[in-house]
Amino acid sequence: MTTNDRSIRASASRRDILKSTSAIIGSAAALSFAPRIARAQSKRIKIGLVTPTTGPLAFFAECDTYVIPQFRQAVANGIQVGGATYDVELIVKDSQSNPNRASSVASDLILNDKVDLMLAAHTPETTNPVADQCEINGVPCINTDAPWQSWFFPRHGDPAKGFKWTYLFFFGVEQIGAMFLDVFAGVPTNKTVAMLYANDTDGNALGDAKTGIPPMIAKGGYKLIDPGRFDPSIENFFTQIQAFKSGGAEVYTSALDPPVFINFWTQAAQQGWKPKIAVPGKSIEFPPAIKALGPLAKNLCIEVWWSPNHPFKSHMTGQTSAELAADYTAKTGKPWYMVLGYKHALFEVATDVLKRAKAVEPDAIRESILATEYESIIGPLQWKKGPVPSVCTTPIVGGQYQEAGNGFDLKIINNHEYPIIKTTGTQLPI
Repeated sequence: MTTNDRSIRASASRRDILKSTSAIIGSAAALSFAPRIARAQSKRIKIGLVTPTTGPLAFFAECDTYVIPQFRQAVANGIQVGGATYDVELIVKDSQSNPNRASSVASDLILNDKVDLMLAAHTPETTNPVADQCEINGVPCINTDAPWQSWFFPRHGDPAKGFKWTYLFFFGVEQIGAMFLDVFAGVPTNKTVAMLYANDTDGNALGDAKTGIPPMIAKGGYKLIDPGRFDPSIENFFTQIQAFKSGGAEVYTSALDPPVFINFWTQAAQQGWKPKIAVPGKSIEFPPAIKALGPLAKNLCIEVWWSPNHPFKSHMTGQTSAELAADYTAKTGKPWYMVLGYKHALFEVATDVLKRAKAVEPDAIRESILATEYESIIGPLQWKKGPVPSVCTTPIVGGQYQEAGNGFDLKIINNHEYPIIKTTGTQLPI
């Protein structure tokens, strides 16, 4: 987990990045076929990585300084492909948390560095423009850390066909909704849910009346109080809080950037609204948010992508989830966070794909991606099962920040959808 408080404040500019993303996606979709990139034959595999090292999304990529050296050490003696040993060169480019920049550096990696395989992670602002460049130029690409609906549909993906060159592993809205219902049932309430979604990409996707979270929750027998989408730059939530209070809502959920949620939750406490259950998706996945909330973080719930308690291990380093988390803390002085497991898995999958490829050629690497059946540090991965072509979903469970000493410990309190991931605590009301 990141400990940099400035990432909390900086993430408020996310809405500007999201606006840029739409323009990039549209221009990329308008292009059709481009000439395949000519690659010089050599005993070297080039892998490109686009990651937000700087900018408002940098807290997602903070574990890069740990994971990238891990990967380089793991492939220091090369990788065998088709009976020959290849040296591995990893070329890292900073997206600067900007979709335009992500697209530009991806193009540079493809056209100038002539990478054989592209990797990209951390929100659609990074993954989507990179994937679009790879799809245009016929370069195999693996993405993670973007809800699959936000990666697939804005890029005009066809659920019957998927994409040819670009692939993603992460969870989706349907899994988030199922986890929410499990957590909502963990404490007796009047089954009235307050929903707060901003007018941004995540808010509009999750808050969609037909394909988002609302119909799933309503089907579970809950009454919804939704004051509508709002400008994420607003600072006064009096209207929304009064709507929740007057409606008697005892359950709360949202998908807000950390500073927006911190502001809202602080005002809710000041105005005397305290639901029994709160699941602020996306807002409290990083320690700076918990630190900023202080006592108000007690018993907040969250979706857990990965933790030291996940019963999986890395076949790249041999580490268990617990060992990976402990080693990260020992070497960086920082607590583990969920993204760590996924960034490690990205390199695990890349290594596995290349080892199984019949040749260092785009078609061979693509075929190897499609044939993936791999159990990573975050769980089993394979693209054959969907839910749509080019997408592989990953498990999430319900967690809760419970008091431990002078701080909070993230407990796994519900594993209904994935019982292989054991619970470590019992859900408590706020």
